[in-house]
Amino acid sequence: MIPWLEASTPFPDVATALTEQQGAGGLLAAGADLSAERLLDAYRHGIFPWYSIDQPILWWSPDPRMVLKTDDFIISASLKKTLRKFSCSQQAGQAWEHRFDSDFQAVMQACAAPRSDDTGTWISPAIIDSYTDLYRRGYAHSSEVWYEGQLVGGAYGVSIGQMFYGESMFARVTDASKIALAYLVHFLRQQGVRMIDCQQQTRHLASLGALPIRRTTFMDHLNEAIKAPQILRWDSASFF
Repeated sequence: MIPWLEASTPFPDVATALTEQQGAGGLLAAGADLSAERLLDAYRHGIFPWYSIDQPILWWSPDPRMVLKTDDFIISASLKKTLRKFSCSQQAGQAWEHRFDSDFQAVMQACAAPRSDDTGTWISPAIIDSYTDLYRRGYAHSSEVWYEGQLVGGAYGVSIGQMFYGESMFARVTDASKIALAYLVHFLRQQGVRMIDCQQQTRHLASLGALPIRRTTFMDHLNEAIKAPQILRWDSASFF
């Protein structure tokens, strides 16, 4: 049985999260709210919300934890070629463009749109509202790919100190989400961020260089990374 959180209830220790053997590996608690204060407290403790619209808010801290070390990001030969063409087009002032935080809410809405491989989304209107509030406070950011003035791909996540928590990506044209991620990883690496939290294990993330680590190892890194000043310069895009 997991604890139910009221508005003022603190999160339990992440070590008490359910295990795979208990049927819901990483599930820690339910309830509370999606206020900016609650979300920031969750991320600072290695916890994130993930639930369906017909469920109460569920809070998770899986073990192992999927992470992408920024030095280990894998850029395939084909993606490298695509990035080179994209960068040349952008620098020449042509159709393609990369931006940070140009339309954060639109990125979230695009990530929430139905996809061919599933029937629903966990990115509810309440989630969009809450993370847009984090964006307004300077804690959530989007990496965006634009073509002829239209948003065609992007990724978003939460940034605290020198820790970045990846949330979701989308693409409306081939490789647009990978371009957004590549620019994001390149930027974070330049800013001294060494690890991106990917939360759940997937083959796609593994193909990009992400790997699972023990929750204790993740928490050791997290506890140091969040102490760093919030000094990332999100107004400056990086170029390949």
